[in-house]
Amino acid sequence: MEHIFENTATAFELKTDSELERAYFLFKLIANEPLVRIGTAVTNFAIKAHLPVDGLIRATVFDHFCGGVSEKDCLPLIDKMYQKGVCAVLDYSVEGKEEEAQFDFALEKTLQTLDFVKEKDAIPFAVFKPTGFGRLALYQKVGEHKSLNTEEKAEWERINYRYDTVCKKAYDLQVALLIDAEESWMQYAADMLAEKMMKKYNTEKAIVFNTLQTYRWDRLDYLKGLHAKAKQEDFKIGIKVVRGAYMEKEHARAEEMGYPTPICASKQATDDNFDATIAYMMECLECIAVFAGTHNEKSSYRLMELMAANDVANEDTRVWFGQLYGMSDHISYNLSANGYNVAKYVPYGPVRDVMPYLIRRAEENTSVAGQTNRELALLKQERRRRKI
Repeated sequence: MEHIFENTATAFELKTDSELERAYFLFKLIANEPLVRIGTAVTNFAIKAHLPVDGLIRATVFDHFCGGVSEKDCLPLIDKMYQKGVCAVLDYSVEGKEEEAQFDFALEKTLQTLDFVKEKDAIPFAVFKPTGFGRLALYQKVGEHKSLNTEEKAEWERINYRYDTVCKKAYDLQVALLIDAEESWMQYAADMLAEKMMKKYNTEKAIVFNTLQTYRWDRLDYLKGLHAKAKQEDFKIGIKVVRGAYMEKEHARAEEMGYPTPICASKQATDDNFDATIAYMMECLECIAVFAGTHNEKSSYRLMELMAANDVANEDTRVWFGQLYGMSDHISYNLSANGYNVAKYVPYGPVRDVMPYLIRRAEENTSVAGQTNRELALLKQERRRRKI
């Protein structure tokens, strides 16, 4: 297969020279782990001390990895990406809040985003995090089949209500809805709710998409079991498949509590699990819609090959590729240029509230040195091409 991801002219066409230089500068910093640790500590201190750093953050890391502070703020970027055929998934990326008022606010933001999405072909998906709608500890308790007290039962009913409200609206508007995955110890309950919503709203096509983190060795078996239920009960499955984002926390908790880690034994085992999951779904497209969230070039090529082998057209709406805004433009824009369905996750929210997301992005990029080095190499290549 032609190596389309080497084309930096297509990958960075939308970036001005100054934006290209900023990207190069940021990834140079991210490649330096001690600098990331120091920068994270200083940034957290500055925010907690209410120092006036918003402008600096916004001009650098925020504008590179986020679309803006509001939906409307993101529109110029979304329209610009869509000119090149790359869609957006608007992601309200405020994390770590655990009050009922915040959960209700997250519900309202998701409902507003669905209305917003319905009017924009450039935004084919909405998204929410399970912990945006309820406390992680309650998901965990439900997943462990522990008894809930009266207050917790009412709280769980409110989580069910939030799920159903947003999924019903997605169904009414016929807009696909992605439900993110989180830590394994709360995921059983989140899976249960996602499955309940699929049975109710995925009667004709995939509206509700659950997320599988394939660095967990049990996820393909889970998918096969869900597929058997879908065939038996006649509903469609929507799956966003990713590698995963909580590895250090998963290993640490497993060791602390004395149970086998849910994470695959190696990076290669994770890659194999991701590719096997994609291959299984591609054999079942009559029932399963695929959103492949990956920054891995080999996995992207593999999915392209599977589509060709199964006579699936590049533009078939049952198959989407997804990347995060600010990363892997060489994958996103070259896929789009070749007719594939591509969507970038575009985080947004108040600068200070989005900082936990941005810090996680920096830390994840630091831990995946190969990817950061690849980004730098491509940015260097484009700088040479432009002779900056």
